[in-house]
Amino acid sequence: MAKKRVAKTIGVLEFNKLFPNEDTAVQYFETIRWGQTPTCPRCNQSDRVGPGQKQYQRRCGHCRKYFSAKTGTVMEASNKPIQMWVLAMYFLVTARKGISSLELSKKLSTSQQTAWFLLHRIREACGSELEALSGHVEIDETYLGGKDKNRHESKKQKAGRGTAGKQAVFGMRERGGPVKATPVDRTDRETLIPMIQGAVEPGSTLYTDDHGAYRHLEAVGYDHQAVNHSAKQYVDGMAHTNGVESVWAVLKRGYYGTYHNWSMKHTHRYVNEFTFRLNDGDVQRDTIDRIASLSQALCGKRLRYRELVA
Repeated sequence: MAKKRVAKTIGVLEFNKLFPNEDTAVQYFETIRWGQTPTCPRCNQSDRVGPGQKQYQRRCGHCRKYFSAKTGTVMEASNKPIQMWVLAMYFLVTARKGISSLELSKKLSTSQQTAWFLLHRIREACGSELEALSGHVEIDETYLGGKDKNRHESKKQKAGRGTAGKQAVFGMRERGGPVKATPVDRTDRETLIPMIQGAVEPGSTLYTDDHGAYRHLEAVGYDHQAVNHSAKQYVDGMAHTNGVESVWAVLKRGYYGTYHNWSMKHTHRYVNEFTFRLNDGDVQRDTIDRIASLSQALCGKRLRYRELVA
């Protein structure tokens, strides 16, 4: 029997040896993005690219525009060195329950506000589209937010069930495969069924709990098996949602233990961060490969500060 390969983990000291200065970080990111041939991100030409006026800058002979490795990525217009960005990505992919902006600011020797903006731009890149799920897929929803009884009297919900005032997150996990998750406004059939149809191939076997929104999945082309959580039934043969619930366990440990709280308007970015670590950032992959996947995801994305705080 072949011995299972163990993923190579890189510690901070070894990481600093790989990227001891800005030159090595820029060269690494340019190789990830362009290979051996720098390409203008404005006109997509590469045959007439020459050096620019500033360090790490290039000039395209076709469109006559200046660009760098940051242009056309979430790093665009950032005055922070790529070495800092790569180090931030290292901490993000290796922190299973996330890293707060305050903690990251200490590690990067920068302000908390800078670390907060930097982290959100990296999270924006984590939200890449995945291929449709198939085979055996577990589906569930969870809620983020404090208990209503602990809120100030002026902020308590006057009506609704125990989830009132919380943010719902809907998730799907292919057994042995990737995870998809996103915050939703409602968890009724009209909201969830179209999302399932857009993310899971027809004919797949879906495993859910006894939530009423899932009762008509057979009618839209899926094999459906459910467990009755209301009756404390959690496993029935192949039917269970333990895999996707393990995603919620990690997400909530990050929400309550690492971040303690976050603005609900940013929930989709935090969810993207956690699902990225479970997919491209899986701990079964070498650390440097996880950083490479995140580096590639930075390209083609942009998040301005005014958009973030609007």
